[in-house]
Amino acid sequence: MFIDSHCHINFPELVVRLPDILGKMHENQVSHALCVSVNLPDFPQVLDLAHRYPHIYASVGVHPDYEDTPEPSVEQLVALAADPKIVAIGETGLDYFRLSGDLEWQRERFRTHIRASRLTAKPLIIHTRSAAQDTIRIMQEEGAAPEAGGVGGVMHCFTESLEVAEAAIALGFYISLSGIVTFKSAKDLQAVARAIPLERMLIETDSPYLAPVPHRGKMNEPGLVRHVAEFIADLRGIPVAEVAHHTTANFFRLFNIEAPAAHEDSLA
Repeated sequence: MFIDSHCHINFPELVVRLPDILGKMHENQVSHALCVSVNLPDFPQVLDLAHRYPHIYASVGVHPDYEDTPEPSVEQLVALAADPKIVAIGETGLDYFRLSGDLEWQRERFRTHIRASRLTAKPLIIHTRSAAQDTIRIMQEEGAAPEAGGVGGVMHCFTESLEVAEAAIALGFYISLSGIVTFKSAKDLQAVARAIPLERMLIETDSPYLAPVPHRGKMNEPGLVRHVAEFIADLRGIPVAEVAHHTTANFFRLFNIEAPAAHEDSLA
C-alpha cells in the first residue's frame, strides 16, 4: 500500500473528477491521501473532503506564495486545527523563487504557523524554494524541532541539497519526495533519495502538479504516487514493498493517525 502525503484534490481541475480520482487511488493501492490547505478562503472545501471520505485527511494553513490573501493568526490556525481530521499545520514556509522584494511578511507568516504547530501539537508541512538557509534558521529560532518543544513535520516536495535534508532531519523532520525525483534532470535530488534514511522518507504527488515519469506533462493525481515509490526503490536497489512499508508507517507516525488493521498487518 502507498500513501500520498501531499495533494490538492480540492483544486477545481481535480475535484470535478473526484470519483475517478478516488477509484484510481484504489486501483493503484493508494490507501490514504492528505489534502493540503493553501489559503483560508478555500479551507472549507479541504475540510469538507476530509469529512466526506474516511481515508482523506487535511491540513490548515496559508502557502507562502499567496500574497493577496487573508493573513492567518496563530489563534485562528489553532481554532481551525481543532477538528480531528486536521492532522497538520501548513502548507507553510518560504519561497524566494516566485516572489521578490521585501518578503518579511512571508517570514512572519511562517513564524505564525510554527507557533500554531507548537500550540496544537500538530506537525508542520513546509514548502521551501530558494530559501533553505532562512527556512532552517526560522525553524530553529521558533523551536520547530521536537527537542525544542515543537512537533516536527515534513519538508514537502523536497528539491534542496543533501546538506539541507540532513539539517532538516536533524531537527526531527521528514523528507517528502515528489514526481520530480523521477525526472532525468533531477540527479542531485536522486542522490538525496539514495542517501536519506527510509525511516525519514515520505512520498507525495503535490497533484495536480509534477506528474512523475511516465506521466510527466500530464495532470497529476494521488494514484500516481506509486510511480514515485517504484522509482525510489529502483534507485536504492530494494523492493518497492520496502519503500511502501516505510513511507506508510512514517505517514501514520508523523501525523499521529492510527494505522488501520490491514496496514498494521502488512507492516508487521
